Amino acid sequence: MVTIRNETRLDASGREALLDEAFGEGRFAKTAERLREGRRPALSFIAADETGVIGTIRLWNVTAGGGRSALLLGPLAVAADMRNRGLGTALVQRALRAARRAGHAAVLLVGDAPYYERFGFSREKTGDLRLPGPYERDRLLACELVPGALDGATGLISAAGAPNRGTRQDRVTSPVRARTHAHAARHAA
Repeated sequence: MVTIRNETRLDASGREALLDEAFGEGRFAKTAERLREGRRPALSFIAADETGVIGTIRLWNVTAGGGRSALLLGPLAVAADMRNRGLGTALVQRALRAARRAGHAAVLLVGDAPYYERFGFSREKTGDLRLPGPYERDRLLACELVPGALDGATGLISAAGAPNRGTRQDRVTSPVRARTHAHAARHAA
C-alpha cells in the first residue's frame, strides 16, 4: 500500500537515493538547485510503501522578483517501477493543496508544460521573471493559488526562507552529490 505523508528526517537517505536514480549527476548543476542549496524546504512530502521511499516532492520559499513571496516546486521524482500509476499526480496535488492551506499565493517551477498544465501551471505570468543562471525560458512555469498573485511580477527569482542549520543527518549527502563535489574540488585546484 502506498502512503503519501510529510517527509521526516528518517526519509532523507531514501529520498536522496531516489533523486540520484531519477536525475543522476546532473541534478546538482541545475539553476533551480542554486535556489534550494543550503535552505530548508517550506513543504516536503514523500510517497512510501513497504520497500521505502518511492516518490518525493518538495517546495521551497523564493521571491518572485521584487520581493514577491512564492514557492518553487521541485524536484518531483517517482521510482522507475512506480511511474505511470498516478503517483506523480497525487504528489503534485497534495503539495498544491498544502501550499494553498498554508497561505501561499503562487508556485513556480522549471518543468515540462504538457505535464504541469493540468495542475494550473503555465508560462502566462513568468515572461518577466528570470532565474539566477541558465535555464530554458519556456520551462519556467507558474501556478497562482490566489488569482492575481503574480500580476506584474518582474525580475530575478531568489532564494528565501530558513537556512538549513539542522544536524548532519538533516543534510544527508547522496553518493552522487559527494562525487560531484569531489570532482569539482579536484578541478578547482
